[in-house]
Amino acid sequence: MTLTQSLLLILVLITTSAFFSLAEITLAASRRLRLRQMADEGDARADRVLRVQEQPGPYFTVVQIGLNAVAILGGVVGEGAFSPFFSAVLERWMSVDAAQGWAFAASFVIVIALFLVFADLFPKRLGMNDPERLAVRMVGPMQVLITAFKPLVWFFTRSTDMLFRWLGMPLQRVDQITSADILAMTEAGARAGVLAVREQQVIANVFQLDTRLVGSVMTSRDRIAWFQKDDPESVLRARIVAEPFSAYPVCDGDIDHVLGYVDAKDMFQRVLSGQPLALDQGVPLHKALVVPDRLTLTEVLEQFRQAHEDFAIIVNEYSLVVGVITLNDVMSTVMGDLVGPQQDEEQQIVRRDENSWLIDGVTPVQDVQRALDIDTLPHADEYETLAGFLMVMLRRVPKRTDSVDWSGYTFEVMDVDSYRIDQVMVTRTQPKAKP
Repeated sequence: MTLTQSLLLILVLITTSAFFSLAEITLAASRRLRLRQMADEGDARADRVLRVQEQPGPYFTVVQIGLNAVAILGGVVGEGAFSPFFSAVLERWMSVDAAQGWAFAASFVIVIALFLVFADLFPKRLGMNDPERLAVRMVGPMQVLITAFKPLVWFFTRSTDMLFRWLGMPLQRVDQITSADILAMTEAGARAGVLAVREQQVIANVFQLDTRLVGSVMTSRDRIAWFQKDDPESVLRARIVAEPFSAYPVCDGDIDHVLGYVDAKDMFQRVLSGQPLALDQGVPLHKALVVPDRLTLTEVLEQFRQAHEDFAIIVNEYSLVVGVITLNDVMSTVMGDLVGPQQDEEQQIVRRDENSWLIDGVTPVQDVQRALDIDTLPHADEYETLAGFLMVMLRRVPKRTDSVDWSGYTFEVMDVDSYRIDQVMVTRTQPKAKP
């Protein structure tokens, strides 16, 4: 075989090896979500790729048969093509035996380099750039080869299946998409500029609904504006002006005996129409939705949906009222500052300078972590607010000037009112790590 013929044969072998390498990487790297989208748009080839991914054994068997056969032929042809040429050149400066040894080594290196670059690295990097588009083009020829080599495919596939069964491993590809996978994809999209950072934060907030309890966003007991059932109209008007809310619980004697609630819209309509506001003179009293304080925000949303309500009373295990929550509270947690500044959070977390914050004790720990860029807090399942964090860390009711150090920050109690932590000064004690 002449040198030209050998080079042409090596070119064919490299092309064949590149084809199998591309077929292998595109099937492995193809995302099922993207393939399903392509199939739904009418690309039948994408559906065929999905079926192959479910049973990839025969496909990869053909790939490995092709790659190994080409590698063996490439070594034989390459050594026979280049060794005589290098041997003839090297014999001018060294003995025949030495020249043949070095010629073989040179031929080996050249063949390995050609196959490594053009038959392995280049096609695999090409396939990683757009795996789905290339996979749908490769699946047709590969299925023809699977049919052509069916006896070999059957033998090697069954042998591999037996090995998998012996090891107790699944025979089919298992694709389980978790919330962590979705969050990782959205974070990658935000870094790439495909997704706005605020939009990515909204998606992350949605997944937090399953882990955040109602206590993290509710209006706490001491901040609830409520009416007595026999309050005169003057008291109702003064309360509404001083504490404007969308709904007001109506109680009998104290806040733990809730009769229902009145909607602010109903009261405004009565004022505009000149009707009296007294609760015993026709103001609609709505039945209050009561939920336990251990529910997550996702469960509260479901309760709102089932009851067709957007306001709920939160009680603890002793049937004492601990707070109230509205649908708007939950949605504000999801949307963050995407639709505008969060006034409540601005009041709860005030940044004084680059290294210090003044934070309300009832601020949810998730908001504190986000503001301070802290990944984790100790004993996170034992509290929901910054005040709870300090109580757990100190193992007692904090007093003014008590402090806790954690993750490069000092949390110092600034004000306590009747055992309630009002204000906490947070100071960064270690310089912020550069990304």
